[in-house]
Amino acid sequence: METLREIRRRIRSVQNLAQMTRAMEAVSASKVQKAQAAVMATRPYAHRAWEVIVNLSGVPGIPLHPLLTVREPVRSVLLVVFTSDRGLCGAYNHNVIRAATDYARLLGVPVRYVAVGKRGRNILWRLRVPLVAEFHGLPAVPRFTDITAIARLAMEEFLSGRSDEVFLVYTDFIHLLRQRAVAKRLLPLRPTCLEDQVVCEYVVDMRPAAVADYIYEPSPEALLNVVLPRFTELQVYQAALEAAASEHAARRAAMRNATDNAEELIRDLTIIRNKARQHAITKELLDIAGGAEALRQMQEV
Repeated sequence: METLREIRRRIRSVQNLAQMTRAMEAVSASKVQKAQAAVMATRPYAHRAWEVIVNLSGVPGIPLHPLLTVREPVRSVLLVVFTSDRGLCGAYNHNVIRAATDYARLLGVPVRYVAVGKRGRNILWRLRVPLVAEFHGLPAVPRFTDITAIARLAMEEFLSGRSDEVFLVYTDFIHLLRQRAVAKRLLPLRPTCLEDQVVCEYVVDMRPAAVADYIYEPSPEALLNVVLPRFTELQVYQAALEAAASEHAARRAAMRNATDNAEELIRDLTIIRNKARQHAITKELLDIAGGAEALRQMQEV
């Protein structure tokens, strides 16, 4: 049985750990609010960008843009996997990597990876899969300029023919208590397949027939050449924001669970400490009573 000093030392250690996890929970709560606000702020822009893409793709006489070209059969696929740079976020990274590997098996073609985040890079290295590039050091709330290199790499891989399709694998932020790992098509862009797009939950009510007529200046073809790469970057940016919000929400939940477990362990250790102290006090009282009884018997003799 542990001594009273050892139990007290364990209680102090767990109390210090609970204080740290409580502080990390507060930090994650602040970050997830900022990330969630950024996600909500990009949705109107994504909605309008999608409306323009749908309208431009329906204009007759415009040659098909390279980013809209569907290649059959598909011989190579690129997966851009969004994970975190740090741990202590529960099963967040594990769920993303599992979704990426499971989806790669379902595709049935050679798959290469782009890792966004140190944790995903390390896991993919251990799995010995083809890794094209890795990005890390994104801020808590990514800016549009932070993901430009990722989007350009994905477009270069597709336009060069090294990859016939490009998918984003990230964690979709539903609410603070629920996040879901998903795989969404990035390239080729398919304006009429709303369910395949990253922002499909924001534009499900939009169809080509419901889009209003526009007068384009300059020509629709010139606009398409500018808007399509921009919208591709927007999809990557939206996925990065979703992943960031999900990461902070997962870390907040993990730190809350850790704090609750630490407090429960402190309560159990406190009971054990009280029992040990009571046992020590009882033993001392018995020793005193025994000594007093022995002294009384000696005096009677």
